This record gives sequence, structure tokens and C-alpha cells, in this order.
Amino acid sequence: MTPFFDIPKKTTLTALLLGTVVFAAQAQRTPSPSPAAQVKQTVGVTDLTVTYSRPMLRGRKAFGPDSTSVRKFGEVWRTGANGATVFELSTDAVVEGQMLPAGKYSLLSIPDPSAWTVIFNKNASASEQTYSQGDDALRVKVTPMMNGPKTDAFLVWFSNLTDSTATMNLAWDTALVPVKLAFNTSANTEKNIAEAVAAKPDDANVLASAANYNLSKGKNLNQALEWVNKSIGIKETFRNVWTKAQILAKLGNFTEAVPLAQKALALGQGDSVFPFFKGGIESSLKEWQTKLPSLDAVKGKVMGKKKKS
Repeated sequence: MTPFFDIPKKTTLTALLLGTVVFAAQAQRTPSPSPAAQVKQTVGVTDLTVTYSRPMLRGRKAFGPDSTSVRKFGEVWRTGANGATVFELSTDAVVEGQMLPAGKYSLLSIPDPSAWTVIFNKNASASEQTYSQGDDALRVKVTPMMNGPKTDAFLVWFSNLTDSTATMNLAWDTALVPVKLAFNTSANTEKNIAEAVAAKPDDANVLASAANYNLSKGKNLNQALEWVNKSIGIKETFRNVWTKAQILAKLGNFTEAVPLAQKALALGQGDSVFPFFKGGIESSLKEWQTKLPSLDAVKGKVMGKKKKS
């Protein structure tokens, strides 16, 4: 083995330079005074993402009437630190009663003790220096709570979730700004279903899922029946047969629903997910059987038809 002192100087210098470059690359990342953050939330079928940085108080006051505070009332703020705060939504939304199209926006605001202005700007990289009001997609006024629990690091989160509404909260120091969001989840879902069926018209699972959605909402049941019939024609399973039974029951056709429920129970044997459905099928079957027309009623209808003829 060659002693270290016998290694050529050129080789040693190259190794040292390479080591310096590697060390510099590794040491390049340092803690940020305002760390990066991201919050994601799904509301119904809408995906929301806020990407931002979290400035910290460090003994300062966040908002006030003069320069002794981090942010001065009445001035545009990037609603975060470092780069722009970016708000993305996958479908149209109603923000505080006003329409905001799906897309990617910079989220800015104008703090004020009585009414914050929350801004969604079409320039997704806009900061205080590059902001132009002419690029605003939407401005809304929101009533803040200025004496809430103290938050040292600026924070964005979502609360009050339903399948069609949510509240986006902006909090720093003792200020809390709730921004109400609403979505037309039914229309968005129906659009997604229509697109899925159009893209895969011969996929039994897609057709069954589409039928199940209409069934769950109790609407467009004839369309649901058409979809599930096609699904069964492609590949019969206990799930699509059970879906058809439920649709027919919703339509009041218990005479056909009962034997289909019985068939679903038979088809489910051996399916790993069947135990999760079995109790519900048996319970519904028992209820539907009480709604079947009696034998006397059926005979009466038959006799009535014969007399008319």
C-alpha cells in the first residue's frame, strides 16, 4: 500500500477540492427563520393546497398601526414570508359568497382590526413588491378575531369540514381570520362520473360505482338502473346485483328486488368483502319481503284482467 506521503500532490489536491465541494453542498441547507409549510385538504371531490412559509414572532407584535409591528394595518401582505403564499383548488369554489374559479393563485391580504381583505391573485408568485391589483381574481372582506389565542408561528389550517364546505383559517399572534369556502360537490361529482363512464363505458366497476352514487343520492334512478344493468351484463358480482336490488326497491319494485337480494347473498359466498355487506342485505331482504303483494292480491289482479278481456 502506498504511504500517504508518497501520493502525488496533484491527486491529493484533487481529492481535497472534491471533499470541499461535497461539504459545501451538504452544508448549503441551513434553518430558515420562516420555515416552509404546506397544508392539503380534500372537501368532497375538491383538492385544496396552501403552500407558504411561517414567520415567527420572536417577541415582536404581528400587526399594528405603525412600523413597530411586523405588518402594518392597511398594507398588502403576502400572508406568510419568503416567497409567495400559493393557494390551489381543483374545482370552482364560492369564497365568502363570491365565485373563485379552479386554479392556482397567490394568497395575499390586507390586515385591519375590523375587516381583513383576503386576496386571490392570478399571479401565483406575487409578493408585496410584485403585486398588482389588476391581476386580482377575487377580493373578499372577512371579519377577524383580533384577541384570540396567541400563535407564535403563522399558521394556515382548515376546519368545519363537510362534503361541500370548509373554513380556511389564517392565524398569527392573537389574530384569527376565518375564510368560508363552499363547493358544488354534487355537480362536480356528477361531472366526474359522466367523464369516467364516457372514458370507460365497458368497465363493470366504473358503471357499478356510477349507479351506486345515484342510488346513494336517491336521484336519476332510471339512469342508475341502466348503468347497473350494463355492469351486470359485463361481469355479474354480488355487489352490482345488490346495487340493482336496492335501485328497484327505491323504485317500489319489491317483486324483482327480493329475488335479486337473494341472488346477491348466494353470489357473495367466498368474496372477501362480502361479510361487510351480508348483514345489510339480509336486513333489507327481510323488510322487502313484508312489502311483497299477497297471493290473494295477485290472484285478484289476474282475475280482474280476465274479466276485462
